[in-house]
Amino acid sequence: MVRKYQNRAIETAHVIEELIALARQMRDAASRGEELNMSEDELAFYDALEVNDSAVKVLGEPTLIKIARELVVTVRKNVTIDWTIRENVRAQLRVVVKRILRKYGYPPDKQEKATQTVLEQAEVLSELWATA
Repeated sequence: MVRKYQNRAIETAHVIEELIALARQMRDAASRGEELNMSEDELAFYDALEVNDSAVKVLGEPTLIKIARELVVTVRKNVTIDWTIRENVRAQLRVVVKRILRKYGYPPDKQEKATQTVLEQAEVLSELWATA
């Protein structure tokens, strides 16, 4: 959006509309976390798991919340400073995530994609955790 603006491909009014829409999305996400009684980290993992519609239907919201909470605790405990570049640590974390998903009955055919999404989310969050 900023690049389009700089290239004069969109008008200032359109940029302002986009920014207002983004602010609404951020506010909605924050209130959603409050409604579900989840921290930002828990909500991030919840959203990573919720992408799979069949998991939502099979497990339901309360179970996905439990999974998200357990993932935050477990991932935080298992990430190290260099975990993203050390394949053995990534593999160990992948096993731990899959174990948690199986424990709660996450659909087996969707576990690989969910595990990958959770690890991607963990990379983003671990950067934030390192600076906190």
